[in-house]
Amino acid sequence: MYLDKETSERIKKNVDAIIAKDMTSKQLIFSKDAHKVNQPASLTKIMTAILAIESGKMNDVVTITKPMIQVEPTKANLRVGEKFYLRDLVKAAMVMSANDAAMAIGVYLGDGDVDKFAGMMNQKAKKIGMKNTNFTNPCGFDIGNHYSTAQDLLAMSEYAIKNSAFNEMAKLKRHDFKSLNTKRNYAAYTHNKLLNNYKYAVGIKTGFTQKAGPCLIARAQKDGRDVLVV
Repeated sequence: MYLDKETSERIKKNVDAIIAKDMTSKQLIFSKDAHKVNQPASLTKIMTAILAIESGKMNDVVTITKPMIQVEPTKANLRVGEKFYLRDLVKAAMVMSANDAAMAIGVYLGDGDVDKFAGMMNQKAKKIGMKNTNFTNPCGFDIGNHYSTAQDLLAMSEYAIKNSAFNEMAKLKRHDFKSLNTKRNYAAYTHNKLLNNYKYAVGIKTGFTQKAGPCLIARAQKDGRDVLVV
């Protein structure tokens, strides 16, 4: 596989850092500044989702507390005292990039300490070969020394897509769920326009902060090929 000259030049001009890989052949398709340190914004939530899925606690019931919802938009607008299955919070964090859902995951799995959860994120990052990454929060906020690289985010994505539960979440266009105690209904809609406009797209995550700018990890499958782009 290759990119034509016009496409390559357009990418070089408009993209700060990128890496694309054919997962079928394991061939690198394109790369520009893949080791450059950048803010990953909500691409961070992929790691949050990985830790939640691998915790074995997806059927746990999480009670929403005030620290979980004191975050910036995008939010699912969860309310203090409401109870949710952890799996619904993970889907809300992945599908609509809900920061309150992601923070709830971090606080719950960190035993009430989001810094502890950030430590778990960094431990996992090192274990799967992310050499130039540091996470400070489960949402992707530009808080403290929160950074990664396109190369590391590719490694994270390659690891994540080995998990069937993650893949099902990554391609969802919408997730409907409800509070277990108040019965309040929620609907999470994807921010990933590729899922609605490109029939071969199967995920996986968008992101944005003022400092990071727009970020994307995309995956598509067609004619026996499976391509990841960060």
